[in-house]
Amino acid sequence: MLNKLKNNFELIFWIAAIISLAINNPSAPHYSLCPLRLAGITWCPGCGLGHAISFLLHGNLKASVHAHWLGIPALCILLHRIVTLAYRRPYKFSPAC
Repeated sequence: MLNKLKNNFELIFWIAAIISLAINNPSAPHYSLCPLRLAGITWCPGCGLGHAISFLLHGNLKASVHAHWLGIPALCILLHRIVTLAYRRPYKFSPAC
């Protein structure tokens, strides 16, 4: 069991991240983990990306694009990564003869 968890950690992590973004309300105030914002810098190129994905998962395309224009491509990349990890095949390497 622990070995399966260890081998699929990235897959579990991304699925949990997508689920948490789908469950949370993107309009509610929240605590930020952004190191630039914690340092007092008000602008960050990555801030708003989580909100954009959350708005997109809630079906609000206009708010998603307004929060961060890379939200749609980021969600597509994450979903592609989840599918890739879910369908990966373990390869067995045999020594060359």
